[in-house]
This record gives sequence, C-alpha cells and structure tokens, in this order.
Amino acid sequence: MQKATFAAGCFWGVEDAFRKIGGVLSTRVGYIGGLLENPGYIKVLSGKTGHAEAVEVTFDPSIVTFDELLATFWSIHDPTLTHRELVMSLWNIHDPSTLDNLPNAVSHYRSSIFYHNDDQKSKSIKSMEKMERSLGRGKRILTEIVPVTTFYQAEEEHQQYAEKNTAKDKVNMCSLKNCPIK
Repeated sequence: MQKATFAAGCFWGVEDAFRKIGGVLSTRVGYIGGLLENPGYIKVLSGKTGHAEAVEVTFDPSIVTFDELLATFWSIHDPTLTHRELVMSLWNIHDPSTLDNLPNAVSHYRSSIFYHNDDQKSKSIKSMEKMERSLGRGKRILTEIVPVTTFYQAEEEHQQYAEKNTAKDKVNMCSLKNCPIK
C-alpha cells in the first residue's frame, strides 16, 4: 500500500473523483502545508493558516499506479488557474472585486502535489512538464510540487461528503456545479 496526497480546489469533489478509481483503498480529506497544528475548517477558510484543502489517497500500486492517479489529478481541475481564479470558478463569481475584502480566503484552494518519496517527486515533475507542453504558448501550470508535511484530517462531516449527502444537498457541492472539477 502507498499514499499520495493532492490538492485541487475544494476537497469534497477531489475526494469523490479519487474514490471512484479501482485500486484506491481509502481516502481522507484534510489540511496540509500550513503553519498551525490541528487547524479546523473555519481557521483554514480564513486563509491565515497557510493550509491547502487536500485529499490523502491510500492505494494498491499493483492495481492502480501513481501515474494513473496523476492523470486523474490533472483531469479534475484547471492547474493554470491562480488561487483567486480557482475560487471565482468554484463559487461562480464573475466580478473579481468580490474577493477584494477576502485577500487570504483563497489560499486553501490551490493546485498541489505533495510527494511522499523521490519516485513520486520525479513522476510528478515529468507529468507536469508533459502537461505544460500540451498547453501551448502562453499557458503555464501553477501547480506546486512539494514534499508531504503533516496531514491533519478534516472534521468528520467533510469525510466522504459526496457519499453522505443527498442529491438535493449536492446541488451546491463544488464538484457538481460551478467547479472546474469534471
């Protein structure tokens, strides 16, 4: 068994995408890459902790490879968006000035690969370079590829959110509407 950790916007939709892959044994959503120990959802949303909303994926590499997980990661979001653009897309905001009073409230939605070993680091970099070449001129991947740090599991109500909530509740779920997650 191996672990992979990804951030690609709101963790509800990201987790849902990875849970559908054969060979993924478990997932958990949480917070990573910040300064505060044991942050909670509200603190992370404030943008003052530096954490990203992320998904830790436990997978069986004999069934699904890390490269296949990377392919899913690239397919579920637009890695060329800045934090602000990603939030605007997630929340269906058309006027950028709407976020002017919330300057820090976008940093938790970002595109990141948190590698667990040198092999994951190498594959992530190669995958990103390939993806960037496919974009053509003028477009750049903004995904950060960084070593995994302490992963703080999010509150229970955020775990397997898509599976726990009814179709009516999902109308407002970021992975189903107004979100770059397909």
